[in-house]
Amino acid sequence: MITARGIIQLGFTPEVDFRVEDDGSSVYIAEWKSAQPQPSEAEIEAAHNEWQAEYDAQEYARNRQTEYPSIDELIVALWEGVVEERMASVTALEGLRQAVKDKYPKPE
Repeated sequence: MITARGIIQLGFTPEVDFRVEDDGSSVYIAEWKSAQPQPSEAEIEAAHNEWQAEYDAQEYARNRQTEYPSIDELIVALWEGVVEERMASVTALEGLRQAVKDKYPKPE
């Protein structure tokens, strides 16, 4: 299976080193521009699988990112905690962050 992601994982840059096309039934390398040899389909597939495993392993982080308090909320809480010496905001924000971490634990 040829994928742009697999070729990128091997260190090549789209539109600089290669161009892929999808004819509706398969994806293929339409143009190889790199001075380096074109990788085999097996090499591309192995690289794609490596990328997919890394991507899947970071699902928890992507899920956390969407549910963490915003940067604005963080700034306000830090301001209140440091400047105004009211730690309740910081404590509440950390509680929200911990709840998200508990919901999406980091894999061991």
